[in-house]
Amino acid sequence: MPNSPGRGHVVVDLPAGRLRGAVEDGIAVFRAVPYAAPPVGDLRWRSARPHPGWTGTRDATTDGPSAPQPYREGGDPVLGGHGSPPFDEDCLTVNIWTPAADGARRPVLVWIHGGGFVSGSGSLPGYSGATFARDGDLVFVSVNYRIGPLGYLTFPAGEDASGETGAAAVDGAPAPDTDSGEGGGNPWLTDQLRALRWVRENIAAFGGDPELITVAGQSGGAVSTAALVGHPEAEGLIKRVILQSPPLGLDFPAPAAYQERVDAYRDLAGAGTVAELRALDWPELIGAGLGLLARTARWGYWPTPFLPVIDGVTLHRHPAGNLIHGSATDIDVLIGWTREEANFGFALDEGYAAATRDQVTERIADTFGTVDAPEVYAAYERARPGARPADVLMDLITDELFRVPALRLAEARAEIGRPVYAYRFDLPTPAHDGRLGAAHCLELPFVFDNFDQWTHAPFVAGLAPAVRDGLADTMHRAWIAFVRTGDPNHPGLPHWDPYTAGERTTMRFDSVVTALAAPADDSRTLHERAARERRTPPDLMI
Repeated sequence: MPNSPGRGHVVVDLPAGRLRGAVEDGIAVFRAVPYAAPPVGDLRWRSARPHPGWTGTRDATTDGPSAPQPYREGGDPVLGGHGSPPFDEDCLTVNIWTPAADGARRPVLVWIHGGGFVSGSGSLPGYSGATFARDGDLVFVSVNYRIGPLGYLTFPAGEDASGETGAAAVDGAPAPDTDSGEGGGNPWLTDQLRALRWVRENIAAFGGDPELITVAGQSGGAVSTAALVGHPEAEGLIKRVILQSPPLGLDFPAPAAYQERVDAYRDLAGAGTVAELRALDWPELIGAGLGLLARTARWGYWPTPFLPVIDGVTLHRHPAGNLIHGSATDIDVLIGWTREEANFGFALDEGYAAATRDQVTERIADTFGTVDAPEVYAAYERARPGARPADVLMDLITDELFRVPALRLAEARAEIGRPVYAYRFDLPTPAHDGRLGAAHCLELPFVFDNFDQWTHAPFVAGLAPAVRDGLADTMHRAWIAFVRTGDPNHPGLPHWDPYTAGERTTMRFDSVVTALAAPADDSRTLHERAARERRTPPDLMI
């Protein structure tokens, strides 16, 4: 049982030691709780290891540092920033919001932030779990994990701290397993797996049910969520998942294909071996990551200097495939996208605003081939009357990265009798003269129903309060219902059927919330035809 030494504080005892949290507006909050040993020194780029614990009472009333990442004073014109100092490699912590640290065994919602694999923090005010704890009687856990070069660099199998290469790995995959503490692939995933284990082992002390865990993530965090469910050590730990705008259309490389990028990074960092990289301070590593961003950028593509790697050890297949194979098929799934995902990264760029029809047609040819590209351009133009070339490009990127891969997953789950709940977020923001539309990330403050925590974000400016607050309440309660029961329906929502091959029901979240039948069929069939003509293997289509 928890001890309450005084008004405004709450204490829990864990196997690792005693924690003192704060009571904030009636919610017990524990911040910067370590779930793994600090990945510093020789542990940089090694798999996450258990935290050794502490003596005495550890203060958990203030946020700890976020993972090292680029930072620009004043933020960006869309989100206003997605991570702020302090930053430090000693960042493997969780934050917990709970109605009470008791024995009530409440459903648990674990949140994995996105950020293009290079930014973000579970400690951002917009990701506060207070509303979920208060409105849904849930225990909410946000996770900080390694990102950018510290989380997504993968070195050749057998390369030790001296930079020498040992025994060759099978098929180019790193030899050590995820719990060995040795070097290997995907440090970010080992962090998240360690956090998930920590939740399973400790959440009962915070009033949570370790048998009823939902993992939710947005963008890169949704990719992480899908990756987790396929890991053998996560089997049985996750009951449900929520995938918000997962970029499942990204091509996640094998180690051999990723090596060129790793070598380019070493060159930019001026370090030829892992030992030399470990000797650098983290700001130098982040600086080299910015150089890799510039070196890998391609016109008409979402920039992703760092990527998850299908290494055969921590990640065995494309994350989307995890949800249609093996035991993960029993996991409940809610998945969706925003109508204009790609506007987030392209709509405010004057270079793209000046794009020509020929430029965009050439970009379309990368996917559909030179012969079909003009016809595909015309199809996108018809779908959005008055579209500029930039609009066609953004709709293409939205389809390639987000909408069509999400639909493929929904179709595959329907085929095996485990349908998902699908949604599309349509409410456009009037910010920036409406150029953003319903952009990537815009659903976040609606899901959390905490606009008071997003006042710094330019993309929420101008939303009509009545529409904004009504839609936020509807979405927030749908997410709560899904976490609690596996069904997002609630009295304030039109009936939401699962996505089946017959109806393809998709809930449209807009000023008027409506269940639609197959609203994205034109995009789905257009891209499916192209995939068939390219003879894309089924697993890659997922």
